[in-house]
Amino acid sequence: MGIIVGLRISDLLKLKFKDLVDDRGNVLDVIRIKEAKTGKTKTFSINKSVKRAVNEYMKEIDHWPEKFFFSSRKGDNKAISRVQAYRVINEACRIAKIKGSIGTHTLRKTFGYWAYKQGIDITLLMRIFNHSSPAITLRYIGITQEEINEVYINLNL
Repeated sequence: MGIIVGLRISDLLKLKFKDLVDDRGNVLDVIRIKEAKTGKTKTFSINKSVKRAVNEYMKEIDHWPEKFFFSSRKGDNKAISRVQAYRVINEACRIAKIKGSIGTHTLRKTFGYWAYKQGIDITLLMRIFNHSSPAITLRYIGITQEEINEVYINLNL
């Protein structure tokens, strides 16, 4: 889910079922949250694969509107910590045989990287990430000068 919606881990971990599901148990098309870092309201659509994953998850666990989506097994209705999220992500990467340095912020950066690679305009990504310039966004998502140079080398009009 984190790679597909591009949220900061702090915002992802504070999601509750009421943020994702309506009163009848239907997964919402559009999600609205207040970003922890900026205090701004962020509105975004979720795709079919996220909806499917949320529906499957709801079949497996007890849930109610105020329950955290990524809830800890420790204590009453607490979200998992950033440290636990890091462990879960790294265990999933180990199982999938994904190598490299993977952190909780990697989810958000991966969203941006692949959106850019699929042709999403950098100024739109800049707005999604609340960055002040395209250069910051390019650096953030890991686009290198070599990749930029390849565009010029390979473009044939």
